[in-house]
Amino acid sequence: MIKTEALSFSYDGHTQALCEINLELRDNEFLALLGANGCGKTTLLKHLNGLLKPSSGKVFLDEKELRFFKDEEIFRQVGMVFQDPNDQLFGATVGQDVTFGAVNLGLKPDEVTRRTTEALKLVGASELHDRAIHTLSFGQKRRVAIAGVLAMEPKIILLDEPTSGLDPRGVSSIMRLLRNLNRERGRTMIMATHDVELVPLFCDRVAIMNQGRIIGEETPERIFADTVLVRKAGLRLPRIAHLIEILRREDRLSFSETPLTIGPARRELLKLMRDRRGNNS
Repeated sequence: MIKTEALSFSYDGHTQALCEINLELRDNEFLALLGANGCGKTTLLKHLNGLLKPSSGKVFLDEKELRFFKDEEIFRQVGMVFQDPNDQLFGATVGQDVTFGAVNLGLKPDEVTRRTTEALKLVGASELHDRAIHTLSFGQKRRVAIAGVLAMEPKIILLDEPTSGLDPRGVSSIMRLLRNLNRERGRTMIMATHDVELVPLFCDRVAIMNQGRIIGEETPERIFADTVLVRKAGLRLPRIAHLIEILRREDRLSFSETPLTIGPARRELLKLMRDRRGNNS
């Protein structure tokens, strides 16, 4: 759906923020852009919906180069949720803010109302319709920002650190919402994050960024199996994978795979215990 070819960008003409990025976003997938702060994730996202223009290279949307689209044509297909919802919300009330994008698409009032109502329902914020924006919690603002993007009904949603500033319950709630939009509503997602714990739980594929380059691109299982690559990017392994790594190195335990979440880790440990009992009987 979106593809980049040798995409490079510099803010000042000297320092490369992006260097030779080749990336393809597939229909209906949930892709994670994983990397430390300052690696170029946000800069890359802003190229995927035309907010920034490449210094060199190309961005394609449905096989047509992005520079040949009008802005409104891009925004109909590609929506972006910014890292700080306060940068995105400017309506006096929730209802006014969520309708803004749909109104600017030139839709009829009845269609704007329908989309606003459905978007707020999808994010679990219907009761906030008449609330003033400044009275919302940070988590509520995050949901309203997502609703504003959903009201424009884009095929692709770009998310810049969507869980930053949220408590653990808020993180789980937002990520379940995004996964539901991806799986049940067919929205294609690309999420910039440095949270390695979220990736194996919610994402289909991972592209690791380091110093403006993509240095690895695979499924979460294969990416985190490459510990050298992960640490080269200034990241750590998910806690479960780190535990398995220690058990292998320090305790000489043998695992058939490297689990990334609790369920698979539990199965691996139970299997190991059964095997040891069998050997001792």
